[in-house]
Amino acid sequence: SAGYGTGQGFRAEGSWTHRNLFPPEGALRVAALLGTKEQAASIAFDRANAGRRDRNIEISLSALHSNFDAFEAYTGRLAVTMALVSTPIWQKKFTWSMGAEILGTSEDAFELARGARDRRVYYVAALPVQVGFDRSNDLLDPVRGYRVNLRVSPEASLGTGRQIYARALLDGSYYYPVQDNVVVAARARVGTIAGISRDNLAPSRRFYGGGGGSVRGFGYQRLGPLDPKNDPIGGRSVNEFALEGRYRFGNFGVVGFVDAGQAYESSLPKFDDWRVGVGIGGRFYTNFGPIRLDLATPLNRRPGDSRFSVYVSIGQAF
Repeated sequence: SAGYGTGQGFRAEGSWTHRNLFPPEGALRVAALLGTKEQAASIAFDRANAGRRDRNIEISLSALHSNFDAFEAYTGRLAVTMALVSTPIWQKKFTWSMGAEILGTSEDAFELARGARDRRVYYVAALPVQVGFDRSNDLLDPVRGYRVNLRVSPEASLGTGRQIYARALLDGSYYYPVQDNVVVAARARVGTIAGISRDNLAPSRRFYGGGGGSVRGFGYQRLGPLDPKNDPIGGRSVNEFALEGRYRFGNFGVVGFVDAGQAYESSLPKFDDWRVGVGIGGRFYTNFGPIRLDLATPLNRRPGDSRFSVYVSIGQAF
């Protein structure tokens, strides 16, 4: 797959899978990401249908380099995950995942206490748990129903002395067919990080807003507190809202949308000072999901924000 987003640049991803290297149903997967801002490689062992249909176990090892305005990071990650997943053949109302991950990351970011950028090494251990409830009619292009997803991750950071904290993110979306070819879609998201100060939190583990999967019209990670050079710092909470009107004619479609949101230094979102972006998009529908092109502009931009943002990817925005 390939795509482009303002603030993220170009991205291309590919993978190779041997689906039955370790019978029965034990797969080996190798994947790579090449992008303007990110480069990554990973290897994973998957055990499908572990004890019951669509319950999967995965052990993965990955390396990632990220170079954004907010931070630059070199990260290595080892993770083990067990999950009950949806598939296009059997879309489930209830899904879940649980796991453990250990990562080491060297990150360069702005520190308010020192008033300068500095590189620090963080070691993070996490126990992420996720539950989802899906009553939509389609995994890739829903036109009716709703989805709710909650992710909670207790974590320990050893980069600045032992710090124990928790990250939580609640995401919901709703789809209503006004007519056969007109759908209204809405999304809301709220997140919090409790138990640690922002400066002791690895920049890559903070919350940011802005971008193609967040508030369109603003560059990737551009929402929230900024440093003296107008680069994002990240925060401990976030809230977002999006509303789309989708009109489809044959294999093509047009979308109008309004996105709003903000990231905050506080651990609880304040639901104020929202940044709002509006735009229009085009869709080309295929048998594996829509290809989208969105053009957005911020209504209340700050210094450093672009007048227009462009996003190209596979799948609806939500």
